[in-house]
Amino acid sequence: MRTVEGSQSAGGFRFALVVSKYHDFVTDRLQAGAVAALAAAGVRPDDVTVVRVPGAFELPFAARRAAASGAFDAIVCLGCLVRGATPHFDVIASAVAHGLTAASGEIGVPITFGVLTTNSIEEALQRAADGPSNKGWEAAAAAVEMAIVSAALHPGVPSR
Repeated sequence: MRTVEGSQSAGGFRFALVVSKYHDFVTDRLQAGAVAALAAAGVRPDDVTVVRVPGAFELPFAARRAAASGAFDAIVCLGCLVRGATPHFDVIASAVAHGLTAASGEIGVPITFGVLTTNSIEEALQRAADGPSNKGWEAAAAAVEMAIVSAALHPGVPSR
């Protein structure tokens, strides 16, 4: 029996980080966590491209374009949504999740979800703290594993 699974060693793979600028005091921390996870996986700084977008709603479009470019083995999406008094939070969270899932499936490039959906800024800051529990770190670590799985499932197709 053959088993295909990822690892945390991705030297030579290329990644895009698509990062929302809205709530940048949180998303900058998520980005730092993602960069740290990629570095821990052996990814060189030159193999990481950061794409900044206005808000979480714009993540699916930018992620789809990055994936379709063929320049990246995986895309990491980072954003922060904080629940308010209106249904806006639910609409945006659902649209972003569905948009990223659709883009990944249609383009065939792994896209990971590092979008916080929290009840307060305090919760968001807790999820963006330093270390491996940082949700940006977790999304990047998942992207590393999925890039490796994708390459293993398509051995005749260049990963770049």
